[in-house]
Amino acid sequence: METLLEILSPDFLLRNSVYVSLLVGMTCPLVGVFLVLRRLVFMGVALPQVSSCGIAAAFALHTWHIIPHVEERSENLLAFAGSTVLTLAVILFFAVMERRGRGSVEGRVGAAYALAGAWSILLLVKNPFGEHGLLDRMKGEVIAVANSDLVLTAGTFGVVVVALFLFQKEFMLVSFDRDMAVSLKKNVLGWDALLFVLIGLTISMSVLSVGPLVTFGFLLLPALTAHLLANTMRQFAILASAIGSVAAVVGFYIAYRWDLPVGPTDVALLGLLYGAALVVKKLFLERTSAK
Repeated sequence: METLLEILSPDFLLRNSVYVSLLVGMTCPLVGVFLVLRRLVFMGVALPQVSSCGIAAAFALHTWHIIPHVEERSENLLAFAGSTVLTLAVILFFAVMERRGRGSVEGRVGAAYALAGAWSILLLVKNPFGEHGLLDRMKGEVIAVANSDLVLTAGTFGVVVVALFLFQKEFMLVSFDRDMAVSLKKNVLGWDALLFVLIGLTISMSVLSVGPLVTFGFLLLPALTAHLLANTMRQFAILASAIGSVAAVVGFYIAYRWDLPVGPTDVALLGLLYGAALVVKKLFLERTSAK
């Protein structure tokens, strides 16, 4: 209990890391709800890796002097730009190919994951910026977070959450019942595009903050867990975000208390919660069928 109070204290040395973990835990599941709803779970695996590749590419272009020199304090903006551009480009490619009905969706996503992973390593291995913590960050080492990074993360996630709240009905309609959306003369393509932009921004910022592994975990595991327990779409979104938020704080506590890496600890905890939800769901169904 004393350790938990220390972590939650405003004077805690790593308080920014706690805040960033909490922001990721709260926001990523809200986006993950739509990935689960649209049956794009595999995309949730590939896009964080693509985002990492975008970060590596941005710094590689900078090292090769293709991108002008940036000050050290602007490095995160450069990484965010590279991550966002490549992530949105890949999402657009997936969307176009899906609308044309060409090839296997799983095949394209799998290829994107493998290629992005390979190029991330190749671009960073000879890059001096890799020695400045990029490799650790991509592994999910949430250790020191500057105030500017916290503000950028909070601002980006704030925009995403507000947009998801304002346009939740439209996003739900085009994700859950596209035929109904078309019959109601909704601009399905436009709402899809806006939703994909929000997904891309969330993934890019999350990867920049906590790495691809943790981003993938918070994108899908809370949403999958909430999907087992929720009865309505509103419950689905709220419960997913709540699970992610609690896991972020508790995971940080466990990692700090027992000197473990924060990111993998968070994901492992989310896995335990998902397993517990599966057991509860199974017991509930067995009890219901026995009546």
